Amino acid sequence: MDIDQFRREAHAAVDWMADYLRDVGERRVVTDAKPGDIKRRLPAVPPEQPEPFARVMADFKEIIVPGMTHWNHPGWFAYFPANNSPPSILAEMLTATLGAQCMSWQTSPAATELEQVVMDWLRQLVGLPSTFHGVIQDTASTSTLVALLTARERATKFAFGRRGAGADHAAQLTVYASREAHSSVVKGVKLAGYGTDNLRLIDTDASFAMRPDALAVAIDADVRAGRVPACVVATVGTTSSAGVDPLPAICDVAAPHGAWVHVDGAYGGSAGIIPEKRELLRGLERADSFVFNPHKWLFTNFDCSAYFVRDVEALLHTFQASAEYLKTAHDAEVVNFRDWGIQLGRRFRALKLWFVMRTYGAEGLRARVREHLRLAQLFRGWVAASPDFELLAPTHLSLVCFRARPGNGAHAEADLDALNERLLVEINRSGRVYLTHTRLNGRYTLRMAIGQTNTDEAHVRTVWDLAQSALEALT
Repeated sequence: MDIDQFRREAHAAVDWMADYLRDVGERRVVTDAKPGDIKRRLPAVPPEQPEPFARVMADFKEIIVPGMTHWNHPGWFAYFPANNSPPSILAEMLTATLGAQCMSWQTSPAATELEQVVMDWLRQLVGLPSTFHGVIQDTASTSTLVALLTARERATKFAFGRRGAGADHAAQLTVYASREAHSSVVKGVKLAGYGTDNLRLIDTDASFAMRPDALAVAIDADVRAGRVPACVVATVGTTSSAGVDPLPAICDVAAPHGAWVHVDGAYGGSAGIIPEKRELLRGLERADSFVFNPHKWLFTNFDCSAYFVRDVEALLHTFQASAEYLKTAHDAEVVNFRDWGIQLGRRFRALKLWFVMRTYGAEGLRARVREHLRLAQLFRGWVAASPDFELLAPTHLSLVCFRARPGNGAHAEADLDALNERLLVEINRSGRVYLTHTRLNGRYTLRMAIGQTNTDEAHVRTVWDLAQSALEALT
């Protein structure tokens, strides 16, 4: 493909992209493809000869797009959002065009320094003190693994350095998280070498928040057994219920033991840009690290995870590994983000975040997040006022957890589980919206996660109308 053809095809592709963004709400949210449908339409062997680009694009439109789940459909209420926006998409196009590998300052000075600037902008927006320094990771799962690895190295250095070598240090380090913590904590504990036998899942209270008293009991028992508390993972906005762990009390428990406190705010942390929601992050200034995802609720294309750390030296001690071929004349005076995480090679993720923050401005971002919060309270009110539905968790953010419970509670719990499972299928069958489920206190729970960039009140009303009509048909 020469440059002239590239220009023509790029214009055509952008026209398709604009049409897609305009019309995505008219598509089914989730494809009705069956397993193997897409694969059967694709050749089993690679092409030997070049194919016309028009044919490639035709197959994209006719085979690939119909088999996609449309995460940026305004009827998307599943999991948590993986948002985008026009300025973010344009930045991704420019990033792909530049094709830079941004592992160090030398490999792209603008990429490194822009990342420093936009991460400091984010720090200010969520109210973090200037003692925190940020880096963009790919996902919150990676950020949590980075925190667990850093905590392991710090605990090993300080707790075992005085004892000498010979002990199986990692086997004596313990990690603590609530029973509602994200599955990435369990995975991270495995990958970081702690082992799941050394993970303590702490009980939660009625609002699905970690109980500090139970945390204290678990840590005290481990200390008496000669173990070393290395890391406590707290959550602001748990996946199942958007529960918020009490950060000040958790830090109070962890501090005497020198345990690293990592705060997973992958979803809920974005609410920190709203002053009236800053209370949910109270105590965050005492944590050691914090992550939230602009790709979830700040309208920036996946992947873009904002990881902040107070002790940069501990981070560097964990991840800095140089080689002669990586050394440059400026290393002593610049930041090399390859040393701030697992990856050596790094994408230019800061560009799309910069485009979004400048295009919307802080107030524009706040307005959209506030609207999602308003819609969640509106939906919550409809559920609370209905005799046939009930709420199953507080609504701290924009996630509403509910279920059908018709007949004044006459149904057994097992019957209610089966009813709500069928109800979810019926709601999603329309293709106009998509919700997912969880279990809270063992009960089958529907999750209404509001946060897609262009979701409005009409889309939220559609879910409620579908839920009521589906329940009527099922009962």
